[in-house]
Amino acid sequence: MASPLHPDCVAFLKLVEELGRPRFEDMDYPETRELYAGGRRVLQPPSPEVAEARDLTLPSGVPARLYRPLGSASGERLPCLVFAHGGGWVVGDLDTHDHPARSIANLSGCAVLSVDYRLAPEHRFPAAVEDFGEAVHYAHVNAAALGLDPDRLAVGGDSAGGNLAAVAALMARNGTLPPLRFQMLIYPVTDMAQTHGSYARFTAGLPLTDATMRWFRRHYAPEPASWSDWRVSPLRAASLAGTAPAFVLTVGHDPLCDEGQDYAARLEREGVRVIHVHAADMLHGVMTMSAIIKPALNYIDMAARALRDAMA
Repeated sequence: MASPLHPDCVAFLKLVEELGRPRFEDMDYPETRELYAGGRRVLQPPSPEVAEARDLTLPSGVPARLYRPLGSASGERLPCLVFAHGGGWVVGDLDTHDHPARSIANLSGCAVLSVDYRLAPEHRFPAAVEDFGEAVHYAHVNAAALGLDPDRLAVGGDSAGGNLAAVAALMARNGTLPPLRFQMLIYPVTDMAQTHGSYARFTAGLPLTDATMRWFRRHYAPEPASWSDWRVSPLRAASLAGTAPAFVLTVGHDPLCDEGQDYAARLEREGVRVIHVHAADMLHGVMTMSAIIKPALNYIDMAARALRDAMA
């Protein structure tokens, strides 16, 4: 069972109730994107200054943004985290995750390449996988022009972005993407079948519930036959051995809790070095709620320090 919610999380839920914020599954997807984007002004502190934040376009036309941390020298070849935002593959963009991307860059001393991958339902699976994989390849091939070290690449993301990062780590292990030094998985989706016990425990009263996850799945990967594909459900890959060392954050009040814990345990069991942090009193999405849920900043710092150490 999860620990009682942290008081900051309770305050957040009270704010949601007072504002009468509708649930995603009760809205059309264009409305959910506006709602999610608008929440940034309330839920996140001002984005920290970085040495550079440069908007880019991948060869396919997908937007991206490259952050260089404060204190980095011009022309310095930096390690790079290729980052995928959360939002159930349906909502979210470069701006909704601007604060965590900048924070990770500054705290880790690494560049961060944030990817505005195509969203569902206009672009269902495997569009997001393809876009994120293209970004990893782009960072490697264009490392010299971007001021990056091609031998020190990592992937990361939160929620749906954590899913894409885990998939990319498997692709790198298989040789279809460049080698990776690290994977940062923040409360990741790892099993699209949605049968883990935490789905039954969290059915109401939270920003993410089993019903919300079913709504996201219906938009991104509606065909049950796809749920056994490891590019949708990395937990169902035949082997996780040989993937990059990992940092995995799970939170107690989250339908994704059990599958994230299972993924961390399986990585360790199959010989992958893992730092697994379980925040029992936190809820899903805290990385983008740090103006209200103050401990979120500590977890961002933990993830960034793990990235920094992996790139040392």
